[in-house]
Amino acid sequence: MITSIIRSLNLQLTRATEIMTGAAFLVLIAAVTIQVLGRSSLFDSPVWTEELTRFSLLYLTAFGVGLSFIKGDLVNVDIICEALPKPIPWLLRIISAAIVAALCCILIGPSIEFTKIGALQTSPALGWRMDFIHASILVLLVWLLVFSLIRISTLLLDGNADRGRNEEVQA
Repeated sequence: MITSIIRSLNLQLTRATEIMTGAAFLVLIAAVTIQVLGRSSLFDSPVWTEELTRFSLLYLTAFGVGLSFIKGDLVNVDIICEALPKPIPWLLRIISAAIVAALCCILIGPSIEFTKIGALQTSPALGWRMDFIHASILVLLVWLLVFSLIRISTLLLDGNADRGRNEEVQA
């Protein structure tokens, strides 16, 4: 029962994160399209497109890193892990997810302070409060923490050492 709850939570969070990643990517595409059209003599390229491109790229990364982690698309050493005897790759996956979770926990506090600093600043072209932009770092750390905890719990509850890449998503 707990395994099915965790898998359901994983699926729901993955879907929500895919939507948010897609939305950030659509904003990035729109901003870059406006920039390209503006540089091709159709009209003057607005100044704010540069900022919007950077901001959307930050949020694209913030949302996408959790997906990359849970799907196994971040930097991996699968060649080495899969060559080891069966329980060792499973244990290494748990250890690496625990290290990621611990680092996220350590960095969340400073990222909150970084976000607060942004309340005193605004972006030059768009005039947006920078705490909304600085919050992308906090979002990245929170999503990565959540997905690393899901990965740990899935590995512990499933107990299947034979499954490698994309193990949670295929489940």
